[in-house]
Amino acid sequence: MPPAGPDVYASSHRDPASGVPSRRWRIACLLGIGVLVNYLDRVNLSVSHASLVAAFGISNITFGYLSTAYNWTYAMCQLPVGVLLDRFGVRKVGRVSAFLWSVASLLAAISPNIGALFGARLLLGVGEAPTFPANAKATGYWFPPEERGTATAVFDAAAKFASALGVPLLGVILIKAGWRWSFVITGLISFVYFIAFYKLYRDPGEDAELSGTEKRHIAGPVSAEWTPLVTEAEQRAGLGYLLRQRKVLGLALGFGSYNYVFYLLLTWLPSYLASELGIDLLHSFLYTGVPWLFATFTDLLGGWSADQLIRRGYDASNVRKAYLVVGLACGLGIIGAAYSHTATQALVWISISLGGLSAAAPVGWSVPSIIAPRGSVGSVGGIINFSNQLSGIVAPVVTGYVVAFTHSYAWAFWIAAAYLLIGIAGYVFLLGRIEQVDAPQG
Repeated sequence: MPPAGPDVYASSHRDPASGVPSRRWRIACLLGIGVLVNYLDRVNLSVSHASLVAAFGISNITFGYLSTAYNWTYAMCQLPVGVLLDRFGVRKVGRVSAFLWSVASLLAAISPNIGALFGARLLLGVGEAPTFPANAKATGYWFPPEERGTATAVFDAAAKFASALGVPLLGVILIKAGWRWSFVITGLISFVYFIAFYKLYRDPGEDAELSGTEKRHIAGPVSAEWTPLVTEAEQRAGLGYLLRQRKVLGLALGFGSYNYVFYLLLTWLPSYLASELGIDLLHSFLYTGVPWLFATFTDLLGGWSADQLIRRGYDASNVRKAYLVVGLACGLGIIGAAYSHTATQALVWISISLGGLSAAAPVGWSVPSIIAPRGSVGSVGGIINFSNQLSGIVAPVVTGYVVAFTHSYAWAFWIAAAYLLIGIAGYVFLLGRIEQVDAPQG
């Protein structure tokens, strides 16, 4: 009998559809849980809106700025985080990241004043900054191109499911025990994830339990051996070079418009349902989960269906481009919410908007590992997420001002729609064919 080495272990955990061991999918699930925990931390603030107004006497405008505190540091860290990921790898950066965001959530729970809460949210942005660039880089390591849409959907859908699950759950905790306990619980969950990531995550070249069969499947026909991380240093492209590439700019612009709508709804949807449509606080929390649950489904469906079309021989670039453009076009459904008079009407339009955007999101997050010069996936992911977080900063603040001065969300939704049109133009005219950017010469 042969010894029970990695191949023997993995053979009992095979993907039944392909016959290839499925360790890579357990890594995808680990990354997905991390995003779920991330977004529980983020959505906690929108759930606590009314309680924070009562506790600290803040206005809607101040709440808008508080909602962006996290995004300021998150955005500032994106470009350096991309470089750190390409230099030190997902494992090391991810461990520090998970520890910092755990501490930040617990500090929010004990904040004695609004200034301290701002500080805790700033630290949360630093801690969570590497998440999506790291996940994009890890997906490039662990999955062949034809599986990256599905793999990305696993962690990207978790961002939507966190709101579907987190808003009602944290809302009930807030009503029963107070807003501080909701932050305590998310902090403890974050710390458990830190321990799990510390023990479980490895890059493929460092994973002793990854079988030779799965390594060859990940590497594809180009090479039967995994290329070690250290060999990528010679091929890294600088930030200046990447920022001059039309494809990178087009992807950043399209993703920025998506994230504007995402953060508008992430931070203001419960308040919109309560104040605009007269729904009581508990039901606004429960109703908020509906479009986010639908978005979770379309996110998974989008990534999976795009991969299926590519496997069946359809042009990979055309498939991905169609998903990106049509997804943003569906996002324009947010205009319908501007003129809704009932909760049902509003939730239908918001579900169409979020559902379309979410179907395109995993396809979009699979693109950095395709267009980036080898060794620069973290940097491209950082650029994309920098654009995302600029939108995450602007959307809550602009919405706060618009609602304060117009006493309506209609103009806030129209502004989001205008940005989506700009994003569509970025995908169509700048991104072009989805293929690898040439590495810098010399």
